[in-house]
Amino acid sequence: MLTLGIDTSNYATSLAVFDTDAGEVVCDCKKFLPVKEGQLGLRQSDALFHHTAALPAMLAELGARADLTQVRAVGVSARPRPVEGSYMPCFLAGVNAATAFAAARSIPLIYTTHQQGHAAAALFAARGADLFTQKVLLFHISGGTTDLLLCDEVRTITQLGTSTDLYAGQAVDRVGVKLGFAFPAGAEVSRLAAACPEEIRPKSSVRGMQCSLSGLENQCNALLAAGKSPEYVCKYCL
Repeated sequence: MLTLGIDTSNYATSLAVFDTDAGEVVCDCKKFLPVKEGQLGLRQSDALFHHTAALPAMLAELGARADLTQVRAVGVSARPRPVEGSYMPCFLAGVNAATAFAAARSIPLIYTTHQQGHAAAALFAARGADLFTQKVLLFHISGGTTDLLLCDEVRTITQLGTSTDLYAGQAVDRVGVKLGFAFPAGAEVSRLAAACPEEIRPKSSVRGMQCSLSGLENQCNALLAAGKSPEYVCKYCL
């Protein structure tokens, strides 16, 4: 059985065809949204436009690599997190595409969330579908989250802790953009960090179940001002 997955998050349009019988991805494609040089993000109206513009060609690319007539269900990220009030307009592009595809084929449409997609992918990569029926602790670390989560069968996710200010992905991107990389800068920051042989002893601020990462950005800026190499600073940040 083939399923189609669609996710239109804040900075990437993602599609995949999954074979549920074999338990593996048949094919996938991903496209990052364009962000102007020096900027640290996109307005939601721009993100929605770029997703809408990208989806037709990406679906065609997927169709050239897999027989989409064999798709028996569609899953789509309809919002960021499985909590009341969680909403971002950019997810509407994926919902619209998924709704049209499912309606045209008269197949089931399953609404999920971006965070549940991350959780399911991590659990499946760790131990297949076995962990889907258990309670597990997860860290969800991205540009919009730095959360410790209690995940119950993927369906229910409870936030136990988070960052009180800056999120981890934001810190990484701000350091990367300061070094001249395009946003999102995670890949370039990782590349430079891997080239640093020095041992790093970063300082962190944690109180109970909460952390604070605004100081990390300040520390990285101070290290650059003190003459530390970009490689060292990127490794310190990560």
